[in-house]
Amino acid sequence: MTRLADGPLTGIRVIDLTTVVMGPYATSILGDMGADVIKVEPPQGDSTRAYRPVRVPGLSGSFLNANRNKRSIAMDLGRPAARHALARLIEGADVFVHNLRPAVIQRLGFDYKAVQALNPNIVYCSATGFGAEGPYAERPAYDDMIQAGSGFASLHVPRQGAPAYAPSALCDKLAGQAIVHGVLGALLHRERGGGGQAVEVPMFETTIAFNMVEHFGAAAFVPPLGPTGYARLTIAERRPYRTLDGYICILPYSDSNWRAFFSFIGREDLVEDPRFATLGGRAQVFHELYALVESEAAKRTNEQWLSFCGDVDIPCMPVISLDDVQDDPHVRAVDLFQQAEHPVSGTYKVVRSPIKFSAAPFKLRYHAPVLGQDGVQILEEAGLSQAEIEAALLKGGAQ
Repeated sequence: MTRLADGPLTGIRVIDLTTVVMGPYATSILGDMGADVIKVEPPQGDSTRAYRPVRVPGLSGSFLNANRNKRSIAMDLGRPAARHALARLIEGADVFVHNLRPAVIQRLGFDYKAVQALNPNIVYCSATGFGAEGPYAERPAYDDMIQAGSGFASLHVPRQGAPAYAPSALCDKLAGQAIVHGVLGALLHRERGGGGQAVEVPMFETTIAFNMVEHFGAAAFVPPLGPTGYARLTIAERRPYRTLDGYICILPYSDSNWRAFFSFIGREDLVEDPRFATLGGRAQVFHELYALVESEAAKRTNEQWLSFCGDVDIPCMPVISLDDVQDDPHVRAVDLFQQAEHPVSGTYKVVRSPIKFSAAPFKLRYHAPVLGQDGVQILEEAGLSQAEIEAALLKGGAQ
């Protein structure tokens, strides 16, 4: 058996023309799996390099983790010499990923047809806002607008009377995960003799499909048996509950969970109530049930609730801030947060890949690169002459 020391994608080369969150998050996962990710940046660099605060300009905290295990080359693809160099890189690559709108990538000369002509076996991934066949194809796409248009923001209406955004680049990261499994599926298809292909991952459609997993519900039937939406998730009473000393999630779920909860709070009368005996019955009265949990939560401390719920196997978790989660005993035990020494930026925290491969533990092979730091080496590997390299890496001016 061959062991791939850097991960299951050792030997796979990825040309990465993505910026901001969605694409870089995806390619960082591929890099963590051992792929050689070549980040092709414009002369001004990925915009996330400029996030503040920073210790060293161009290396923001977000950039450090979303762009680790990559090498950087900076080229102005508006120039023929740079496009020539990119074409040479594509010839020796396994995967090409971009998040440019269809008209832009076509204008640069790197749409699927052009790239396929350079390398018929390549996996070509278009990470876009909207599918190329729809009327929104050329629209810009950012997380907030996808939350708004996909139905996600509207899920807050039953809870708080108005739509709202999740305080997270949720759609970007969701689409990033979809890019990864799309690329992996296409690589497996190629490995089995199917050759290269184009993979489209549109953030809009991906988020809608994600929402519908549980929220299709009654509307999945033709004709519909009711509106979309999984009521348990959208009711206002579903929220962290105030306790004597903090906030907590208390989530009785199974029949036995609810019986244990009713007994603990001294409501034996509810144990035999037919409304609460089954999941189907409880689904009709979640407002009432969750309001009861909320009122009871306030009578005890977090520790008292954790102790009781742990004894009877009721799902329960205190609300922990992003700052404090780093000190959670489980998080420390699994070594999720690690420290590393960046050669330019100094000591920083690394969130290791949460995916563990027994044959290849997580390895920080490359720190997030300084803009363009690997350009010469990358183009030398591609076989370009010194003159071609110098022309490709020029930031502007005449050819």
